[in-house]
Amino acid sequence: MKIIELIIDEQMELSGIDAISIVESPAIEEDFIALKTDQKEYHFAEVSKEKKIIMGAMLVPDKPIYRRDEENGEYYIYFSQDTIRKCMEMFFQNGNQGNATFEHQEAITGLTMVESWIVEDTEKDKSNLYNLNVPIGTWMGTIKVENDVIWNEFIKTKKVKGFSIEGYFADKAKLPLSKIDDTDAEIEAGLQLLEIQALLDDMEKKSLLAKISFDYDSTLSTVKGTDLAKRLIAKNNDIYIISARHLKNGMLTKAKELGIPMNRVYATGSNTNKINKIKSLKIQTHYDNNSNVIKELGTIGKLFSNE
Repeated sequence: MKIIELIIDEQMELSGIDAISIVESPAIEEDFIALKTDQKEYHFAEVSKEKKIIMGAMLVPDKPIYRRDEENGEYYIYFSQDTIRKCMEMFFQNGNQGNATFEHQEAITGLTMVESWIVEDTEKDKSNLYNLNVPIGTWMGTIKVENDVIWNEFIKTKKVKGFSIEGYFADKAKLPLSKIDDTDAEIEAGLQLLEIQALLDDMEKKSLLAKISFDYDSTLSTVKGTDLAKRLIAKNNDIYIISARHLKNGMLTKAKELGIPMNRVYATGSNTNKINKIKSLKIQTHYDNNSNVIKELGTIGKLFSNE
């Protein structure tokens, strides 16, 4: 079975981890990855019930993760120690420590990563105090939970048990594996790396595209806004949905309808956060029905009217 190493390409603006998701079936995964039931899971631990702090592994090095899709069939992915360290560093450099989702479906507020480190000694590492038993090179993090609904209804009741990542990665293909040991999650060494020229060509094409975003309510949610987005997508522009909503309900349905990737959908929680997100993503044109937002954005803002 083929195994693919996921890597960060720092030339790609979206490369890296956008958010941490709390999930029922924890896995060190990229987007939606189906894990075998017999694979080792990495649960988080409650560091402090009173202070509402949880700790767990964000990424584990060289852990084979089973994935299956219609295009590629069955295969495995993994992250190296170097890539994991880059993921951690870029996560904070991009100011994503407050980005969290629930089961990869809804953005949630009130979860913030307040501590982060790479395990260098399994015996002396802080994770060992909580019996988390992770290997050297693991990215560990502690999350402060200030969302009472998430804490009381999902974490305390153990309806969610661990962390999963959301982000964009390039990949390197490896030769077929003859055997994978699920018990210790180690990958056989000595496999030769093959560069994927098609991926590089695709990256070059994407660098030439325009980055255009839409507000959702009274903008993209309208027939006029949807038609405009379709025309821009047909011209191969990269389209984003950036809203002041607190949750992505409805937005994800529209994204699926238009073929917009989930990681280009943002529920920022306020107009101030929305403006900051638009600027941080280096959006070139943003359509919005809010004149105050357009004023703050300057030349990239386009006032949308449904009339």
